[in-house]
Amino acid sequence: MTDRVPLPRFLSRAETPEGVVPALDAHISDVVAHELARRTRAASPRTRGAGWEQDVLGEPYEVRTLELTPDDEGPVVASLVRYRPPDAVRSARAVLYVHGWSDYFFQTETAEFWHRQGVAFYALDLRKYGRSLRPGQTPGYVTTLRTYDEDLAAALAEIRVDLGPHTAVMLHGHSTGGLTAVLWADRHPGQTSGLVLNSPWLELQGSSVVRTVSTPAITQLARFQAKAPLPNIDTGNYARTIRRSDGGEWEFDERWRPTPTFPVRAGWLRAIIAGHAEVARGLRITQPVLMMASSKTVISPRWSEDMRSADSVLDVEAIVRRAVQLGPTVTVARIAGAVHDLALSALPVRSVYYAQIQRWASAYGWSDS
Repeated sequence: MTDRVPLPRFLSRAETPEGVVPALDAHISDVVAHELARRTRAASPRTRGAGWEQDVLGEPYEVRTLELTPDDEGPVVASLVRYRPPDAVRSARAVLYVHGWSDYFFQTETAEFWHRQGVAFYALDLRKYGRSLRPGQTPGYVTTLRTYDEDLAAALAEIRVDLGPHTAVMLHGHSTGGLTAVLWADRHPGQTSGLVLNSPWLELQGSSVVRTVSTPAITQLARFQAKAPLPNIDTGNYARTIRRSDGGEWEFDERWRPTPTFPVRAGWLRAIIAGHAEVARGLRITQPVLMMASSKTVISPRWSEDMRSADSVLDVEAIVRRAVQLGPTVTVARIAGAVHDLALSALPVRSVYYAQIQRWASAYGWSDS
């Protein structure tokens, strides 16, 4: 593992009847998972007393490996990271951050922000990403986003072992992690207290027309060659906007966040398109949702300095249109000058991003600030 340079600290503060049975089933599953996690901790003591070890980000970040069901590529794990500064208190509220495609958790300012709100912070590196990627695995590959139900269930169970069985948890998802989070929340009503979405990938670039036209071809290819790599259209422009050596502010492990991205495979893209179709049909997330995106899109194969103040990955107009279909209580905030990951934007811009979250969180009793 390479040494990691600490990242800059954040400098400013600026049920429906149909849902009853699924919610009960999910609750029972959580109770069982909670007990299994408790017994595993008791039977397998490690460093830091409960399977937690120092994370690659260094103190005060700790990581715990979550064993999942093996698949055709062998053993599978997820990785739960927690932020435990010296002044941490046992909170009854926690946030679980879920990263995007070809990414992993390194956004330490986000952890620090939630800590200042009096909320315990955790981040999940999903199976076959980042800390969870194992030799011989196909990076980021799943054939349905429902596969991540196991990752999320394991993480939520461990959080409630850590903080208590009645801990309220909010999901904070970025890009593909946002898509995963909303679909999970729709299938598991009442299991979280809300969602914060950072440029969630709710629709293909362009429009639903692009998705509709491309679906048959992708489906056919995925049926016979699910792991066939598609042409990689990542030009590296987005990475250029955030990487410190290219004028951005951030350093990250390029084994886990490579440029270009991990190969996009037919089976995975079919799963994404299916998720977009679910969102387009309308979800019924009963918890409050905060959806945030940049105020503009600049997508081009050719580099432009305008990309430093725009989303150069997703069509923000398309995802904003989809946001209102997530549920009855959705707040949409547009952040001027923001890049795709709002948390990696220039300092004045991300100050607005965090201020929007703080204002929204306060309205729902999720901020002590």
